[in-house]
Amino acid sequence: MKHAAFAVFVLFALPQISLAQEYDPNYLGTFSIIGRDSETGELGMGVQSKAFAAGNRAMHAKGGLVVIAHQAAANPMYGGIGVELLQAGYSPEEALEMMVASDEGRDRRQVAILDNQGRTAAWTGSGASDWKGHKCGKDYCAQGNILTGPEVVDAMAASFEASTGPLAERLMDALDAAQAAGGDARGMQSGAIMVVSARAGGGYSDRAVDIRVDDHVEPLGELRRVLNLFRSGQMLRDANQKRQEGYLDTALSLALVARDKSPENDNAWVALAEIYLGLERIADVFSALERAVELNPSRKRTLLSDDDFESLRHDQDFLRIVGGL
Repeated sequence: MKHAAFAVFVLFALPQISLAQEYDPNYLGTFSIIGRDSETGELGMGVQSKAFAAGNRAMHAKGGLVVIAHQAAANPMYGGIGVELLQAGYSPEEALEMMVASDEGRDRRQVAILDNQGRTAAWTGSGASDWKGHKCGKDYCAQGNILTGPEVVDAMAASFEASTGPLAERLMDALDAAQAAGGDARGMQSGAIMVVSARAGGGYSDRAVDIRVDDHVEPLGELRRVLNLFRSGQMLRDANQKRQEGYLDTALSLALVARDKSPENDNAWVALAEIYLGLERIADVFSALERAVELNPSRKRTLLSDDDFESLRHDQDFLRIVGGL
């Protein structure tokens, strides 16, 4: 049921932005995309900006309900209040209309909303810095301000419409497409991807993916690396489960994919060594352990006492690798 009290709450919750904030160097000149996976029910957002830690301020979502982007002269109350309005039964269009109408700083805002039914609503204020604009389609909204031109938003939209696969990777691809089309006119600094689900985290959290790069000369390249590292960890969890169940060939296949997804992940090389040991491929065990220690010398301390390698504790090659001679 919708409650009239929300209208009063919104009216007093969106203060006018001060003149000084207009010239804040952290003004969220940003391009972002919010998207929905109709098969899994996941909702997500990807963002890149020439501003510090844009992902900490531009994104708001609740699994199974809504994802909201708020940027330009960003006001996080659009996120918090927007979620409450959607929970109360308002559509994205109704919620956005109410919030914008109650906001004296509306002309400097850029907001987009996507709910779990695929319904969208977006607002780009006339006072946001050019180039600015948004485009909404089936299960997504792409938006940006202080861009090199409209082709940036168009590139995000085209990428998302054409892509398949996990939502986080689709959002990542859309950000890369936007940057290739020109991106933020001021350059690059930060990026983030968040994906939420009503059933993520074993029911204890709605975050399926939550990764951020707050300050980097190549934030999207670093964001891709972090996403790959995250996926590698997920694959290793599955590989370890298969190893413990005795399905060593399946475990090996998963661990090899995890290694290739993130070759600098020392956990992947240790997992491979554990599986190779079960397969009695001893030369491969030592090769994998050498690479793990090369990537992370602190591994020497833990490998020496790791029960998975108990059978090798007196092996001279193992002791040489872990520094136990």
